[in-house]
Amino acid sequence: WLKPPSPGVATSLLPSATMKLNIANPTTGCQKVYEIEDDKKLLPFFDKRMGAEVTGDTLGDEFKGYIFKIGGGNDKQGFPMKQGILCNHRVRLLFKKGMSC
Repeated sequence: WLKPPSPGVATSLLPSATMKLNIANPTTGCQKVYEIEDDKKLLPFFDKRMGAEVTGDTLGDEFKGYIFKIGGGNDKQGFPMKQGILCNHRVRLLFKKGMSC
């Protein structure tokens, strides 16, 4: 976990977890992007698989009572997630023409 910076340490060197959440309502087609930097709010989203459901209570009172379903994502370098890959590291996949990536 992140520790508060000691005196004399540049705060720009400390890692910060920033996550963009693209929240969509399928019934209305409306979507909005929220950028969240608080680690305590992001904790329930770590180590989850696609299709997992997360309660919105930890994001604040604005999302109290909502349940979010993880529909996708990407890693730090921008590589996308794919449904059905059951490991936490990057793998190389062989695709035929017409298969989605």
